[in-house]
Amino acid sequence: MTGGGASGSGAEQSLTAAAAAGIHTIAVPTPFLVGRVNCYLIEDDPLTLIDTGPNSGKSLDELTQALHELGHSIEDLGLIVITHQHMDHIGLLEILARRSGAEVAAFDLLGPYLEDFDASARADDEFAMRVMLRHGVPAELATALGAVGAAFRAFGSSGRVTRPVRDRDQLTLRDRTLRALHRPGHSPSDTIFWDEQRAILIAGDHLLAHISSNPLISRPLQAGPACAHDGGPDRPHALIDYMESMRATRELPAELVLSGHGPPVVDHRALIDERFRIHERRARKLHKLLVPAPLTAYELASQMWGNVAVTQAYLTISEVLGHLDVLIADGRVSEDANGSVTRFSAL
Repeated sequence: MTGGGASGSGAEQSLTAAAAAGIHTIAVPTPFLVGRVNCYLIEDDPLTLIDTGPNSGKSLDELTQALHELGHSIEDLGLIVITHQHMDHIGLLEILARRSGAEVAAFDLLGPYLEDFDASARADDEFAMRVMLRHGVPAELATALGAVGAAFRAFGSSGRVTRPVRDRDQLTLRDRTLRALHRPGHSPSDTIFWDEQRAILIAGDHLLAHISSNPLISRPLQAGPACAHDGGPDRPHALIDYMESMRATRELPAELVLSGHGPPVVDHRALIDERFRIHERRARKLHKLLVPAPLTAYELASQMWGNVAVTQAYLTISEVLGHLDVLIADGRVSEDANGSVTRFSAL
């Protein structure tokens, strides 16, 4: 556990405190390496569920059972809130919204994305393919990884956002107010929900106690499915955005952070400070790898993580590109995108 993550009895006490405030954690299974995803049931009026879990029978069964144990059913839900666009957080949206008739609240630019999730996910995969090829991933590997990504699309879901929220908008329930704060980085749509009265932050994947939230290079939401970007020099700067988002979150006087995976965070400032130290160490290591000769992002990822850079090529080159963006902004690295494959050099 790094930084300010709760563990053992501390986590249990934090979850008990959240439950006393009417916020119950429901850990739903996923087919992904990250493991279970935390959904949060807020016993208020309307009865509110934050995030849904992936679209699978096992996830639906466990969510249904957990709601039953808390004295509720899917049909009782009045509001579903989405923290961001990833499949493990939105996969049961269509089923839950249809069965309950609940309103759906999410970041306003996420509305068009969710209207036709399959088309959006397909466009995301095509964007990822172009980025991988631009940054040195072999074509055969990129194609194989694209096929894996397509197979996972079934765990997502379309849905209609009926209550679009913008940065700093409020969701007012009977007994509490949640302020939506846009915190892009892990994804373009990351939105956290701040209960100032109780000093509780529901953070999705913006802050995780046990792992660092990977800032993925993502297709810009406003670009639409026709986006033809290939990850060149004007690519989205996910890590730079994420670091800016963490600086803003660090200023919140939160006493408890409820995350999208794993245990709660009880000292978010210590956790964020540790994240910054990790990012600086990785940036220095990447700079050192570039001193002998220019390299592609994929070559750097392979030197950093070995075979993981093959099995998780997009995740690792996103991480590398994020740190390279920081080094470029600091004047420590240059980018040569003149050819079909981009290479980076130490300055």
